[in-house]
Amino acid sequence: MDQDNQRSQPPASTRSLKRKLEPEFEHPNEESGERKVLVLEQPRHCLAPQDHDLVPEILAHVNLLHSTFSSAEADRSAARRATVFLSQIAENEDMVNVIVDCGAVPALVKHLQALAVVKGDSSPRPYEHEVEKGSAYALGLLAVKPEHQQLIVDAGALPHLVDLLKRHKNGCNSRAVNGVIRRAADLITNLAHENSCIKTRVRIEGGIPPLVQLLEYAGTKVQRAAAGALRTLAFKNDENKTQIVECNALPTLVLMLWSEDAAIHYESVGVIGNLVHSSPKVKKEVLLSGALQPVIRLLSSCCPESQREAALLLGQFAGADSDCKVHIVQRGAVRPLIEMLQSPDTQLSEMSAFALGRLAQDTHNQAGIAQGGGIMPLLKLLDSKNGSLQHNAAFALYGLADNEDNVADIIKVGGVQKLQDGEFTAQPTKDCVAKTLKRLQDKIHGRVLNHLLYLMRVSEKAVQTKVALAFAHLCAPGDQNTIFIHSSGLDLLIGLLESTSLKQQRDGSVALHKLATKAISLFPLDSAPPSPNPQVYLGEQYVNNPTLSDVTFLVEAKRFYAHRICLLASSDAFRAMFDGGYRERDAKDVEIPNIKWNVFELMMRFIYTGSLEVDLDVAQDLLRAADQYLLDGLKRLCEYAIAQDICVENVSLMYELSEAFNAMSLRQACILFILEQFDKLSAKPWYSHLMKCIIPEIRNFFTNTLSKRIQADLRQTLDS
Repeated sequence: MDQDNQRSQPPASTRSLKRKLEPEFEHPNEESGERKVLVLEQPRHCLAPQDHDLVPEILAHVNLLHSTFSSAEADRSAARRATVFLSQIAENEDMVNVIVDCGAVPALVKHLQALAVVKGDSSPRPYEHEVEKGSAYALGLLAVKPEHQQLIVDAGALPHLVDLLKRHKNGCNSRAVNGVIRRAADLITNLAHENSCIKTRVRIEGGIPPLVQLLEYAGTKVQRAAAGALRTLAFKNDENKTQIVECNALPTLVLMLWSEDAAIHYESVGVIGNLVHSSPKVKKEVLLSGALQPVIRLLSSCCPESQREAALLLGQFAGADSDCKVHIVQRGAVRPLIEMLQSPDTQLSEMSAFALGRLAQDTHNQAGIAQGGGIMPLLKLLDSKNGSLQHNAAFALYGLADNEDNVADIIKVGGVQKLQDGEFTAQPTKDCVAKTLKRLQDKIHGRVLNHLLYLMRVSEKAVQTKVALAFAHLCAPGDQNTIFIHSSGLDLLIGLLESTSLKQQRDGSVALHKLATKAISLFPLDSAPPSPNPQVYLGEQYVNNPTLSDVTFLVEAKRFYAHRICLLASSDAFRAMFDGGYRERDAKDVEIPNIKWNVFELMMRFIYTGSLEVDLDVAQDLLRAADQYLLDGLKRLCEYAIAQDICVENVSLMYELSEAFNAMSLRQACILFILEQFDKLSAKPWYSHLMKCIIPEIRNFFTNTLSKRIQADLRQTLDS
């Protein structure tokens, strides 16, 4: 089974995240001077009545930005107030389109750039960095909507953002500088989110090297923002990955994995995960950089997001490198991964199951994962309604089933029933489960078989029952007699039918039906077996033919001509009638008082030809006649025809019919139908009584059928 085809793709949200932007502005209290503003058109957007009231104010602030691009303190103050106002409005996502329609993007992009510096003037400018930070923040909110990403880039934002990333290079490390750099990195994250063209543009504009350098910045918020941008740029963009690695980002990213700050190690593990994704060369470089141990350490982080990313990354590390699989387990990853399986966080469980699934494809790891307690949590995850989680758990169990030492552990906790009864949503998951059951089946022989037989003999009743149920579905035909007759497996399954639990009754019925189906496939019931007595078939033309007739039957006051030689060869009943001490021996006319003419004629047609098409409308009367005159071949034909008509409503009557005429084939057909149709029959008021009646016959049926295997094997041995 190809591992990459079996694994489910992690959700995109774990790969490329838009930055959630938090406001940092205080409300300005400066009074604004009068300004000459540009007149812009009203936006043609569908607005709620209360939103219409904001449009003039939005337009006024956009015009203010257009008219205040200068180093004058009043202009800088006004521009800052405008960016704050637009940011506050943009925090309501419903207003984003309105702001864009009011022409805010070009105005905000203009204020990303630094003002021209007069030569020789080194004095600080008013609100230095604040206006640029406010513009970047507002644009970041607008870029949350994908349709605005390209608009912002086309307005010329990227070169200005790359310059903002380098603001710290003048030696200033103030809070304002930190803020503007962080907002620039966040805006790049939102612009590049799921937009391959913009990711490429960021690289072309030279955005990657300064972002890599910022990983070593003193401010942790800046580090986190830079890592977040790199994470987005690396996702599904090989050229960006290559440049990030060439800029020597890996050593710093690995160091960040060791950080006690959850926000830092979360972003760093995310960047590494995207670098490694579908890139074996980068994966090798990451491992050589010493990432493995700190990633394993993050499995025990207090940050669920870091745990999730670490589990995902370990699954990627374990993809095709068996040595790496072993190293991951040796360094202590199994225990925390198994603990994560039991998390209420679905994504956390999904990623840990993904990692364990990859690790479980290595022979050396399989027993360790099972002995570490991984089987039960994985089986429970099969009940998940999350298709990816369900599939990852199934794939992990597929790996564990490859180890003989795990087979008994899977079976004794009810793993076979879980795999069979699960409601799996995706076809690949169904295929994976089917292959897991086949893998378990192929291993039930030799020491595994002996181990399971031992468990069925000495374990507590619940374990014995689970083993018997698994045997019914998975054991080889040659082992059925040993398991179910000589080792009391049949008693355990029949005991389920007598349980007061509907679930146990159903499990028992399904298992016994499966066992019966396999047994009958080896020894099918013959619908018309050859008679043990020599047959004389006179042929169709002699049926009710007076030619050479030496006996006449009176049926419904009509004569039916017959021939003793044919009757004597057909059954013991006729031999006793004509060759014994009965009065019919010498009588020329024999009265038949209890059979209808058409039924008697059909019976005689079978005696004369050895074959007959039995119609359902006469099958029961013909069965009665065949039983009376000991015509086993005809009886089987009737039983076969009647069995085709068994349904939920009449199976009880059919079973009574089989009892009345000792119709073994019909009885067995009723038993198989009852076992197969448990769900429908168990709701009937007479079901419990019926089961009490047939349980002895179920036991007899399996005892006789499974014993045939021993007899067949013995005959084969003698013949050879």
